[in-house]
Amino acid sequence: MRDISGGMGADIDGDIQDAIASHVGADSAADSAADSAADSAAGIGAPVPVQAPPRMLVFGAIDFASAVARVGKFLGYHVTVCDARPIFATKARFPDADELVVRWPHQFLEEITVDERTIICVLTHDPKFDVPVLRRALATPARYIGAMGSRRTHEDRVRRLREAGVEEAAIARISSPIGLDLGARTPEETAVAIAAEIIATRWRDSGRRLTQTRSAIHHPIPEPSPR
Repeated sequence: MRDISGGMGADIDGDIQDAIASHVGADSAADSAADSAADSAAGIGAPVPVQAPPRMLVFGAIDFASAVARVGKFLGYHVTVCDARPIFATKARFPDADELVVRWPHQFLEEITVDERTIICVLTHDPKFDVPVLRRALATPARYIGAMGSRRTHEDRVRRLREAGVEEAAIARISSPIGLDLGARTPEETAVAIAAEIIATRWRDSGRRLTQTRSAIHHPIPEPSPR
């Protein structure tokens, strides 16, 4: 006699397993669809917009500018160095800059978009460059506008800006001499002093030594990160 019970049992078991697998698969697909719908409603899995880094515009390809570009890059800025003299504005001298532009500074500034996160450092230290680019910079919403030079140099600069019709409120936006008083001597130290002033301006803080303050170290400011 041929034993057929095992064969039939195997067929039945197989049918049951297929049915269970089909049911589980349907449930999994339904659950997956439901989860996807819930994630979409919650914004999970949606593309996250990436904000471009803020810009730092450095005018004047001098030795100090190289150090400023290096620190600016370290702070997360997209750094552009601009100078009308091609012999100075070279990649060899500014390896940390994201962009090198050989143009008259004020002409370049007229062609680009400057927003409230933009940092402008005028390091040309020459009236024929300083005054035109500062006039243009003061017409923008830039967060910070700094200009290198002694107090006597800045007094002459202010006189020239007044003669050019720039209002006092606009002139008051210029940070000059540029940077915080850290006793800086070298280009690198000067760049740190400038960076310190930029940070203090961004967070609207005093720049004083923490040992001389009594308030919270980190102030809550409702402002998005520039990075």
